[in-house]
Amino acid sequence: MAIKLVAILLILFVAHVLPDLARLRDYSWWRAWLRWLGPPAAGVALAIGVGLPVLVCVLVQAGLSTSWFGLIGFVFAVVVLYYCWGPRDLERDVEAIDKAPDGTARLAAAQALRRDGDDSELPFAAENLVAATFAAALSRWFGVLFWFVVLGPCGALLYRLAQLLAAAPATDESALARKFAALLDWLPAHLMALALALASNFDAVFSAWRDYHRAHAQGYANLDLGFLDAIARASVTADVAADGNADAHSPLVALDDAMVLVRRVLVVWLTLIALIVLGGWFG
Repeated sequence: MAIKLVAILLILFVAHVLPDLARLRDYSWWRAWLRWLGPPAAGVALAIGVGLPVLVCVLVQAGLSTSWFGLIGFVFAVVVLYYCWGPRDLERDVEAIDKAPDGTARLAAAQALRRDGDDSELPFAAENLVAATFAAALSRWFGVLFWFVVLGPCGALLYRLAQLLAAAPATDESALARKFAALLDWLPAHLMALALALASNFDAVFSAWRDYHRAHAQGYANLDLGFLDAIARASVTADVAADGNADAHSPLVALDDAMVLVRRVLVVWLTLIALIVLGGWFG
């Protein structure tokens, strides 16, 4: 776990000081391979397109775990985690919206927050920007981070390839991939909600989470992640109201506050991982 924490901190540092390296996250080889496989039956693209690269990653990960006192395995973990991070840089996308010179440019820049494969226009409104920021944080940061901590490099690769496959045009295959991607998102999304409650207004987050599930009456274990939008908007509204000098309905104010809250959630996650590492050392 300590090695994973160091790898995560290194990735965050590199992503911050060398954002242009994000261009190395190129999955054109993977998409070309899927096209070469042709239109498979339902489940085959998920098993081969995602499962086979992950299996190769598992074998490499296992083979490198003991070589050179684990140093090569650590380098491999860092490379895979960086490759699966993003792929776009969330901080730079939000910064581009803030620095856009006019409304048209801001609207165009805001489209970078959409999920891969989503062609519908993202309205430049406070609640839409908040929801998109948290959804982007889940798919670009927290989903990758969670599965990396649980399974190592192969977990990060599993998450990223599943998300890319789910973003494909609507077919029976992509519908199955979307369900699988939602399954991988379920635990990270709930841990984001818990961390947000700790890092922000607990009552606002818990009330929004409870009210969303009551309104939809689907049970707490279903794969509907709409609660993340609800708690994000409630948390931003409560946070801005506590500030007293800003308008929660202002798109830029809401966007910047959403980014502040996402960073707080990341700090909570890193603190928890660090406590687990320290507990293992002292235990």
